[in-house]
Amino acid sequence: MAIQKTRTPTTSNVSQSSSQEQLRRMIAEAAYFRAQARGFNGGDPVEDWLAAEQEVAKKIKKEK
Repeated sequence: MAIQKTRTPTTSNVSQSSSQEQLRRMIAEAAYFRAQARGFNGGDPVEDWLAAEQEVAKKIKKEK
């Protein structure tokens, strides 16, 4: 009978994962607001996402 080892996330892994999810949510929200501002007409979701990434990165850099 083999014993299976399970991996438990370490605090740093959980924290990193949580931070990545929070960052993704911030970017998604910023991209949504960009599309909303133009009435969801035209535009490119990828361009909205990329612009939102830059926007969020600037905001985070400012806060440091």
